[in-house]
Amino acid sequence: MDSRLPKLIFVFLVLFAVVHFSSVYSQLPGVVASHFNSPGAPSGWQTKEAFFGVFLAVSVLAAAIGFGMPRIIAAMPAQLINLPNKHYWLAPEHLAETTEFLNNYFAWFACAVYLILVCAFDYAVQNNLHPENPPDPGRMWYVLAGFITFTLWGTIRMLAKFLRPPEER
Repeated sequence: MDSRLPKLIFVFLVLFAVVHFSSVYSQLPGVVASHFNSPGAPSGWQTKEAFFGVFLAVSVLAAAIGFGMPRIIAAMPAQLINLPNKHYWLAPEHLAETTEFLNNYFAWFACAVYLILVCAFDYAVQNNLHPENPPDPGRMWYVLAGFITFTLWGTIRMLAKFLRPPEER
């Protein structure tokens, strides 16, 4: 598996977010609703500068987790890594395959995390731009359900890969 595709998608998502949010920034009020309860009513506010500062911070965090975590894992001693059958998967003859899998897994996970962040921040932006006709809060529940499904699929995929070495399959 190659992690170039999810990295490219992540870059595309970042470019989309930069263009989209910069195009609506000037239209937002100085103080924006930034937190919403489950029915979609605003329950927290902050300045738009702070709002987009939080977005920038969580964007950096998503990138750090998605693209930094595999490098951290690769640099750590094997005894500090919690991986099923790590003596097999972290052995020198299997380390490249393991690293490639983790790079790909975390890159896709970063895309999913960043997509949910963009959707959540866009929900808040649209709610502030159109308070008389706010977006349906159901769309965020669908986004969350999609993220949970993706996370479960990724977890199952990872367990299927690492729970048993190939010769035991």
